[in-house]
Amino acid sequence: MSTMQSALRLRHFPASFFAMVMGLAGLTISWEKAQQILQLELGLVPWLLAFTAAVFVLIALLYGAKLVLHRDAVLEELRHPVRLNFFPTLSISLLLLSIALLSSRPQLSLVLWAVGAATQLALTLYIVGDWMHGTRFQVHHLNPSWFIPAVGNVLVPIAGVPLGFVDLSWFYFSAGFLLWSVLMISVFYRVLFHHPLEARLMPTLFILIAPPAVGFIAYSRLVDELDVFAHALYFAALFLTLLLLVQAPRFLRLRFYLSWWAYSFPLAAVSIAMMVMYERTGTVLHRDLAIGLLMMLSGIVLLLLVSTVTAVLQRRICVPEQ
Repeated sequence: MSTMQSALRLRHFPASFFAMVMGLAGLTISWEKAQQILQLELGLVPWLLAFTAAVFVLIALLYGAKLVLHRDAVLEELRHPVRLNFFPTLSISLLLLSIALLSSRPQLSLVLWAVGAATQLALTLYIVGDWMHGTRFQVHHLNPSWFIPAVGNVLVPIAGVPLGFVDLSWFYFSAGFLLWSVLMISVFYRVLFHHPLEARLMPTLFILIAPPAVGFIAYSRLVDELDVFAHALYFAALFLTLLLLVQAPRFLRLRFYLSWWAYSFPLAAVSIAMMVMYERTGTVLHRDLAIGLLMMLSGIVLLLLVSTVTAVLQRRICVPEQ
């Protein structure tokens, strides 16, 4: 590949690549939780964590190079009504890595959590402010990727509470829940009464699962009791998971886009939520469903990795949009 071609592909390297890290980190945390509840030590988690960290560093370096060499392209991405919402995948990746490292490297976890939480708040304030005052947004721009800023805020308590930041964790949880409540109505209105999502955005429907699933996990950190609100979050996540899984034939007909990574993190989140519910209730069904979903998730992530590498080699990614 010539230097000019390499520079052109770097210019079109999207921030949404960090969704790979979200999926891989979600898989890592899911396996760690599964080993904990099954009382097994398979030696898999350190390898998954190392691979996830390596992918994060690679993507961060490439996007950093884009920021230095093609700053105008980054600003263009920030001004795009859809791509804008993928920037918090960076801060979410940091937060997920902090969760994955919480038990083994608490000091590093604290650093990643602090940077991730601060970046998440800054991006949320910027993006929501842009939603409020931007004149370029139209109803057809609205899609489930708009949930990404909300999900990032709800993630903060999962490591924040064990690290000792309880009040700050409540602040982030409340902000995320507020955004999710508003966007849930807006996104369903757009999906039901306007033009269908274009094919490349169809996988983002799985992001609908993430806010209640992550919300349940975070709320279980904040509140010891399995109360009515916790049940509502958990079963909302299960309903949305079922709603989307029964539509699998629609998703299987789609050609590969980078947005396919939207399948991974929400499924990891609901799998972990099931394991947390099993810990709280002792109901074996929750555990069995979680393990079954984790097996499916592992296969999906492997498929996503192969498909992504193939698409990169065939130069179908990091190219101008058609």
